[in-house]
Amino acid sequence: MGRYFLGIDVGSSSVKTTVFDAESGTTIGHATHPQSELSIDSLQPGWAEQHPEIWWDCFKVGLADLRSRTDIDLRLIAGIGIAYQMHGLVLVDEDHQLLRDSIIWCDSRAVETGERAFEAIGHAKCLDTILNSPGNFTASKLGWVKAHEPDTYDRIHKFMLPGDYLAMKLSGEITTTLGGLSEGMFWDFHGRRVSKEVMDHFGFDSSIIPEVVPSIGEQVSVSDSVAEELGLSRGTKITYRAGDQPNNAFSLGVLDPGQVAATAGTSGVIYAVTDQQSRDERSRINTFLHVNDTPGKERNGILICVNGAGSMYSWLRRMLSVSAADLSFEDMNLLAEQAPVGSEGLLFYPFGNGAERILEGRLAGADLRNLDFNIHGPSHLIRAGKEGIVFALNLGFDILTDMGVPCNTIKAGRANLFLSKSFQEIFANVTQTVLQIYDTDGAEGAARGAALGAGYYADTDQAFDSLELIEEIEPTPDLVNRYGEIYESWKQNL
Repeated sequence: MGRYFLGIDVGSSSVKTTVFDAESGTTIGHATHPQSELSIDSLQPGWAEQHPEIWWDCFKVGLADLRSRTDIDLRLIAGIGIAYQMHGLVLVDEDHQLLRDSIIWCDSRAVETGERAFEAIGHAKCLDTILNSPGNFTASKLGWVKAHEPDTYDRIHKFMLPGDYLAMKLSGEITTTLGGLSEGMFWDFHGRRVSKEVMDHFGFDSSIIPEVVPSIGEQVSVSDSVAEELGLSRGTKITYRAGDQPNNAFSLGVLDPGQVAATAGTSGVIYAVTDQQSRDERSRINTFLHVNDTPGKERNGILICVNGAGSMYSWLRRMLSVSAADLSFEDMNLLAEQAPVGSEGLLFYPFGNGAERILEGRLAGADLRNLDFNIHGPSHLIRAGKEGIVFALNLGFDILTDMGVPCNTIKAGRANLFLSKSFQEIFANVTQTVLQIYDTDGAEGAARGAALGAGYYADTDQAFDSLELIEEIEPTPDLVNRYGEIYESWKQNL
């Protein structure tokens, strides 16, 4: 078996592609396209759509760029792993043609659809079987299409998640995973089957559900025509698929109960693994099947999400870039370090990217408090933004504490906001946890998953033996106390 594996991470901001050497445990090539952020179409307030063909085009451009810069022979690729933005809805007809743009994860149009389903099915039944309210997830988005775009709905052959779409473009076959069904609110955890209650409530026919393949293991093969187009060997297998947050946890070796991962990309997420069927009565957190869940060895992921993390930081960058030379994220990180802890009283609420599950589905909007024109400048705005993101995530830690989920050490990849020293310091001291930073990202994690799924690695211990811990940040009593007071003030104004 070959030693090289391809990892693809389909985000809402960009598509990342990595070639991973499983023998040495290192990435030998990486590309991101586009360098600027992908656009999100918002036809109405609270809506968010992307055209799936853009993801495919970005992948192809990134792969070609990677090949040209590294002279990698793609014919040596032994398997492909796919990570993708969760909760999106992709619809195709019998000819695999798109019926509409994808309604992506941060789109809020189906909030009321999910609330009506929660009431009709019953709170107790939903929380007992799918461990969540139907919320604003894929099933509710599909229900919205059925109610508001009946002509489109009638032409549906299959629905997919974004990663399923990329797998279809590679293979010509439409498939999904159990993890994908769970993140879309189609999975009955007790019955370990598609939720009859959800399907019956919305009136969905089971024929629109794709064939189910394992998250880790042989799924489908790249078609001959696509293999020739991309320069891959014929018969190259897709051997791993997971939503971005389960994949982020997988990338960090977070696989067993008590282990916790964090990410701060477009959204900010805390993801804790458990062997329990955990749920929150107020649906502020959500439980999904983890990538390594198997019958008899249950593994679920408890996900806490704040939509406005990197998206808020990017907004700040645009607002502060008033000259021809844009302010870089590195410049912003340096500016943030010039402001004191607490940003001299400035409080930022980063809830400007759709309905927030952590706020019980509320469209709260972003807010800035205590702004003083005589005191506050760009450095205060940037630091307050970082503090606000971590304060919002800490609301989730409060919930996990109430649920009895231990969170003493958090793992994160060296990417996005976790590249910032000030963000690392704020995170460790606000959450009062040890923060471990590892040299990995989602695309590399997907490639490791492909190697595991293809059988190159015998088990997960071997797959993560080469994962490198870069640094560890411990909370300090003085900063814990100072941030504790600021956090309480931030909460009171929420």
